[in-house]
Amino acid sequence: MPPQPPQPQVSMNIKKFLNSFLGVFRIMQILFGAGLWVTIAAHKYEGSIHFVLFVAVLFWLLTLALFFLTLLDKQDLVPVVGGERWLCTNLAHDAAAAALYLPAIGVMIYKTDRNSYCNLELYKHLCLYKVYLTAAVFACLCCLAYLVSVIYGACRKCRGEQTVI
Repeated sequence: MPPQPPQPQVSMNIKKFLNSFLGVFRIMQILFGAGLWVTIAAHKYEGSIHFVLFVAVLFWLLTLALFFLTLLDKQDLVPVVGGERWLCTNLAHDAAAAALYLPAIGVMIYKTDRNSYCNLELYKHLCLYKVYLTAAVFACLCCLAYLVSVIYGACRKCRGEQTVI
């Protein structure tokens, strides 16, 4: 039996989600989160940076899962939190991510400030100032993207909407 062409409904749902507000912000969250954890993981890190890396990788993976489940319109397959509760699930995920990114931003700002002494041209030793500064910017962008998604999801929930798209 020859393979059948994809159903137009599936491709319409994919295009609709990718062009939606939440779809665009999910892509931004995935890109900023990947930028954060790759920046940290590519360099030597210690101490409280482990928390930042944990938050970045955890929410990057969870956001990736939510993105693909919504993209493929398979949220009904998720037990307990899928189906009619999917908007609340996304809202809770985004609120948790924003809440955990706030202390991660604090850690990155603290580490950046602690290494600001080596931001001189003549300083010859290994310096992680620029790495920490870049990671702090990515953490701020991630937190902002999640906060905007929380506000958007809360507004939709208050209007009584139940679908994500």
